[in-house]
Amino acid sequence: MLEHSVQNWQVRKPLARSRGGIVATQNRVAGEAGARVLAAGGNAVDAAVATGFALAAVEPWNCGLGGIGFMLIYAAKEDRVTAVDLGPVAPLGLDPADYPLAGGGVTTRDLFAWPSVKDDRNVHGPLSFAVPGHVDGLGLALEKFGTLKFADAIRPAIELAEKGIAADWFLTLKVATMAQELARYPTSRDVWLPNGFPPVTAPGAPLERLNLPRLSDTLQRLAGAGRRDFYEGEVAAAIVKDVRALGGVIGAEDLKRYRARIVEPLTTDYHEAQIALAPGLTAGPSMLRALNGLRDVHFQRNGPHADAFLAYATVLRDAYAERLATMGDTADARDPSTTTHLNVVDRHGNMVALTQTLLSVFGSKVVLPSTGILMNNGIMWFDPRPGTPNYLGPGKRPLTNMCPVIVRREGKPWLAIGASGGRKIFPAVMQILSFLIDHDLFLEDAFHHPRIDASGGDIVALDPRLPAAVRKALAEKFPTQLAELVVYPTNYACPSAVLHDARSRENFGVTDVMSPWSGAVTEDAYR
Repeated sequence: MLEHSVQNWQVRKPLARSRGGIVATQNRVAGEAGARVLAAGGNAVDAAVATGFALAAVEPWNCGLGGIGFMLIYAAKEDRVTAVDLGPVAPLGLDPADYPLAGGGVTTRDLFAWPSVKDDRNVHGPLSFAVPGHVDGLGLALEKFGTLKFADAIRPAIELAEKGIAADWFLTLKVATMAQELARYPTSRDVWLPNGFPPVTAPGAPLERLNLPRLSDTLQRLAGAGRRDFYEGEVAAAIVKDVRALGGVIGAEDLKRYRARIVEPLTTDYHEAQIALAPGLTAGPSMLRALNGLRDVHFQRNGPHADAFLAYATVLRDAYAERLATMGDTADARDPSTTTHLNVVDRHGNMVALTQTLLSVFGSKVVLPSTGILMNNGIMWFDPRPGTPNYLGPGKRPLTNMCPVIVRREGKPWLAIGASGGRKIFPAVMQILSFLIDHDLFLEDAFHHPRIDASGGDIVALDPRLPAAVRKALAEKFPTQLAELVVYPTNYACPSAVLHDARSRENFGVTDVMSPWSGAVTEDAYR
């Protein structure tokens, strides 16, 4: 039984459908910016880049100029999937000696159960910064696969940043959960805790607007000077100055040397579907291992039934056991991650799956005073224990949890999917893929079907809405615990997807059921 039941309702998200393009994202306002780009003739990459930058102004605790990410692109003209790696890199000046273990068996309380580092230097503050790849990565994708100029793609973000972010109940909740941490840093406190408290709009009053000082100026500068100004120009100089003043180690050479990379995705055939996954230090390799474990499973018809969830739990536990032993990752704590994910399909068949993140909620908790950039805390991705595979070091890339996926059927683009939610991401994406491919569920039904989470450790989390027979079968084989699907905390990942139906020639989009701001937006309303 649940120790504490926090809801008594069933929630559904509307499905978007159109013969035109669709943007599915965790923030509908940003998705509308991408839909306008599609309506004006832009392609899926143009819309994804515009949406990705817009999210910096309307969902800034999840992603932004100080963040990183990973993108998969299906380009119809080339008929192939390409990956853009805009992942984190540790500063060259990072000294592992600056991150001594605190001792005493204490673990960090934020996201990963690493042994605690002195003063939580890897969790928040200037020594937690990894070199951001967001600006260069989105700019590179636009340059290689888009049609818009960089200035035009960033324009919606500027307009949203100038307007300010609406202080509704969800913003109040997000700020309140991190108020103690944000209060540590003067600039962050000034922005996010006006008068010392989380922003609250009075009941019945028009929504107040929370200004994000200097962010629109920085976006304006990038629009005029181009993406590399973030790494080699005026913006770069301002970043380095602020970081040094705060006691951080990111220097001019770190920014100058940073380059987002175009790389080949991992690919596999799975039950008549061709699946492209993020490669390298992402969750893609673990997803591949799990799919290999499901490949020879013969599921009962008209499922998913208990046999499917037993198979899911088994392959997920095996995949995470290998991941922990060989790649150095470790278990999630209860605190949520700050990742966001978006997908785009356009009327020409191009698709994008883009995951971008600051890692923790509000990242490092540090807003740089000269630029208004909220910095990531990517150093926390590293294992602070010397000698482990994912141990921190200068210039190294850490293991991350991002898992964007693009799927083709009969060689044609079919699905772009991904999620936010730390280590819960790939279990959610894998189950939804199986719902769609193995059990032939419709997209809307797949997203509303209850799932399990087995993202490390012994316990398998069960959504109480699962049938009693499924819960009983899992409990007989694994240690289980009921965990509700709620707005907060995020007990399960927050997925989104777009799908193209070749028979009807329609596109569909859907987003996470419990994300208040999420939505799938068609281009139709803006044409």
